[in-house]
Amino acid sequence: MARGKQTRKYVKQKFAQMKKMISLKDPRIAANQEKERKKKVKKTVNEVPQVSSALFFQYNTQLGPPYHILVDTNFVNYSIKYKLDIIQSMMDCLYAKCIPYITDCVLAETEKLGRKYKVALRIMKDSRFERLPCLHRGTYADDCLVQRVTQHKCYIVATNDRDLRRRIRKIPGVPIMYIAHHRYTIERMPDAYGAPRE
Repeated sequence: MARGKQTRKYVKQKFAQMKKMISLKDPRIAANQEKERKKKVKKTVNEVPQVSSALFFQYNTQLGPPYHILVDTNFVNYSIKYKLDIIQSMMDCLYAKCIPYITDCVLAETEKLGRKYKVALRIMKDSRFERLPCLHRGTYADDCLVQRVTQHKCYIVATNDRDLRRRIRKIPGVPIMYIAHHRYTIERMPDAYGAPRE
């Protein structure tokens, strides 16, 4: 009998300890949750990117002939695949003079691809392509292009890479040139500049 009483007494002590826990409706918990919610709201407000002053009603005033076009590795590869002359096709697309630019990162990326892309490398080293030196570390071309376009809104990005296009679409006022239906097309270009529709 003594054993049973001890057990009951132990159970009562445990139950009493459980009752001492703070309830979810305690004002101290509510105050902490309110502080955390306010911190989250402040973070989201501060993370909104500043839109460039060069943009007015989503038009980029820095764009204009002659167009400065940043070329990606796969854009050159697809141009070779579809037998398109890069500079002539760009001019046919935009109806104006175009200056293609190659960054050091894009050139290094093409060199790393090996002998299979020897023709693309020879095209990129052509004198008609302007070279842009890169001052940052690493040779990841997508990051380099996104960073350069974010700083200077005067470029059009020529790429067929879906991930890169998705990243560039988040930057306001930057048109994207890509290859579709065996010809160059451009998206997010204002009609005022005479960009062709698909």
